[in-house]
Amino acid sequence: MTERTPADRGHPREIVRYTANERTNHWLIAIGFLLAGLSGLALYHPAMSWLYALFGGGPWTRVLHPFFGVFMFVVFVLFAWHMGGSNRLDARDRQWLKQIDDVAAGREEKLPEVGRYNGGQKVLFWLLVLCMLGLLATGIVMWQPWFAPAFPVSIVRLGSVLHAILATVLICLIIFHAYSAFWVKGSMGAMVRGRVTRGWAWKHHREWLREVDRDASAK
Repeated sequence: MTERTPADRGHPREIVRYTANERTNHWLIAIGFLLAGLSGLALYHPAMSWLYALFGGGPWTRVLHPFFGVFMFVVFVLFAWHMGGSNRLDARDRQWLKQIDDVAAGREEKLPEVGRYNGGQKVLFWLLVLCMLGLLATGIVMWQPWFAPAFPVSIVRLGSVLHAILATVLICLIIFHAYSAFWVKGSMGAMVRGRVTRGWAWKHHREWLREVDRDASAK
């Protein structure tokens, strides 16, 4: 049974966490990441060359990979533009990050109340923004035959190395993001159905729940 809290009185049991547009945007980013990631891994190392078969062979993989990357970047920009305001770090987030040992141990009663996103989610968001910008810049430098000829060979080689490093960091961040979503029960359901229970919101994002209730009372 979901824990009843003082914030439950006179309110519906579930609240909207993500709108249909936000969920669609999120899953488009996920699709773009899979396409760009798998095609990129095929190009990354000969041991992954078997992935060429997913995209019609080596030449087609080289042609399609940059377009997959641009698609992922565009849908991510739409997401970041919409979510940027909710991901600004404040004093509570910095305190939350200082208590990361309590986070790992699940001692949420000791943590400061957080808004729609906690400090860890906000740091992840801005790291993703930096990775996406870096991947776009280095990808343009490498993009044959359109842009690469405009740069010195040394810059193209440096761009290739940085692109591989940033792609590796991005993959690690996404794996961490997916693991966290499964670790915090109810998070995956929120991105599929768009709704969470009030008990979930009270436990994980109490200040956000208060904001939702204030907005509802003001209408």
